[in-house]
Amino acid sequence: MEKIEKLFRKISKKDRAKLLALVNELLDKNKRQNLRTEKIKDSDFYKIRKGDFRIIFHFEINDEAVIDSIKLRNEKTYHNL
Repeated sequence: MEKIEKLFRKISKKDRAKLLALVNELLDKNKRQNLRTEKIKDSDFYKIRKGDFRIIFHFEINDEAVIDSIKLRNEKTYHNL
């Protein structure tokens, strides 16, 4: 979580507000259905794209979304999954 906090300190307030709204929507089971999630090939992880940001997460047994990372998109975004 330290990397996520560091990213939130670095980005603008406008981007931070957008990401927080997206995270809240992801964590709410009822609103999650409206998001365009994609399964990451050859892994148990999923991603949500929003501009240059990627939210990488997985689901627990009880259908709870667990956020693994929030990253700025670059060539190393999906390495080490």
